[in-house]
Amino acid sequence: MKNKMDKSEYGSAILDIMPDGLILVDPKGNILDLNPAALEMLGYEQGELNGESCQVLNCSGCKIFNEEHDGDWCSLYKEGRIQAKECHVETKQKKTITVLKNASVLKDREGNVIGALEIMTDISKQVKQQNEIDDLRRQFSLDSSYYGLIGKSKEMQNLFELIENVAQTTAPVMINGKSGTGKELVARAIHEAGTRAGKPFVKVNCAALNDNLLESELFGHVKGAFTGADQTRIGRFEAANEGTLFLDEIGDISLSTQVKLLRVLEEREIERVGDNRSIPVDVRIITATNKNLEELVKQGSFREDFYFRINVFPIYCPAVSERKEDIPIILQSYIEQYMKSGQKSIKGLTGEALTLMCEYSWPGNVREIRNAIEYAFVLCQDERIDVEHLPSKIKTGDSMHQTGPAPDLEIETPRALLIKTLRQVQGNQSKAAEMMGVSRVTIWKRIKKYDIRKADYMN
Repeated sequence: MKNKMDKSEYGSAILDIMPDGLILVDPKGNILDLNPAALEMLGYEQGELNGESCQVLNCSGCKIFNEEHDGDWCSLYKEGRIQAKECHVETKQKKTITVLKNASVLKDREGNVIGALEIMTDISKQVKQQNEIDDLRRQFSLDSSYYGLIGKSKEMQNLFELIENVAQTTAPVMINGKSGTGKELVARAIHEAGTRAGKPFVKVNCAALNDNLLESELFGHVKGAFTGADQTRIGRFEAANEGTLFLDEIGDISLSTQVKLLRVLEEREIERVGDNRSIPVDVRIITATNKNLEELVKQGSFREDFYFRINVFPIYCPAVSERKEDIPIILQSYIEQYMKSGQKSIKGLTGEALTLMCEYSWPGNVREIRNAIEYAFVLCQDERIDVEHLPSKIKTGDSMHQTGPAPDLEIETPRALLIKTLRQVQGNQSKAAEMMGVSRVTIWKRIKKYDIRKADYMN
């Protein structure tokens, strides 16, 4: 007679040889069991994590909605499942590793939640290798381009580093800078360098639409919601689901729209115009402005709570006048772009033309440089652009705007930023974690690390 193996026996054998880590948790997130691959990946011994909260792993992909752990207390229990999500988890040795996580809530035959199952694939080596390749590409790039941003100056290298750091989080980013400095390129770079690369990147120019049109554009509308709404239409939030929504010229939106956006950012749900049904959205918000929002807050034309909600991580785009050493690289980059059109074979600029270009103040920043090269391409019939081919304002050194010093931006320390965030949410660590794009455990650890007392953030 042939030997027969019980289902539970070969099921256990499969789990033991699985190369991926498997974690079983109860409805409150307490760990029930891990397979050998998960234990090895996380550096724990058999039984060491049993009974511990899954938050001990400090997973970047987990968001806590209810500290009591009842009902839909975290993102997994709210959504029901997670598919191929890149996350960072913490090992016993406090080392951060990158994993690809798939997870699902488990239910009994009556539909009651009995726990959840998570499967993690360690992709740290692949991520490290790709990062090294990207570093080398940036280091030896001949065109000094980083996701379309061009420059070798210290200011631009600092900007690239900030983009790399914030791209690995979900924290809201506000991009400040003068018109034409490339704020949209910075937003796209954050999206492409982060975990949402490959997902939608949707832009909305807030200054181009009035209140009614902007609300419909952002949230969508149902058929018959207003005159001309002859069919149901999804908004930009839904279009950007699982990706990034870039709100350009955020300083131009009205107070009423700010209130609606604040509610969406807090609840992560939208309602289409003319409808009362809530639609969940998972969107990273990046905003940009060339206005002084702090001054607008003082004037009462911009809500303070909304300002703090979108300004978790500020990034400043330097003007061309602040990084003049990059001007030759930018000029050559645009010359090469126009050469690729095949219309003319122009190799560069004469020495005199280059000198004038480098001395000009460029109030229109990179956008004005592009326009100047396009103008020169129309006139130039030789191999090199000369003075006679340049716009007259560059030849005379006359600009429409006076260029002033760069704004004095306050650089916040991690401790100061955390205190400010805790103050905004009245000490609620879960809300602070959501605003900063980290887990509640990370907030708790940073409070301990920076020796932050309740008196530091509570009035």
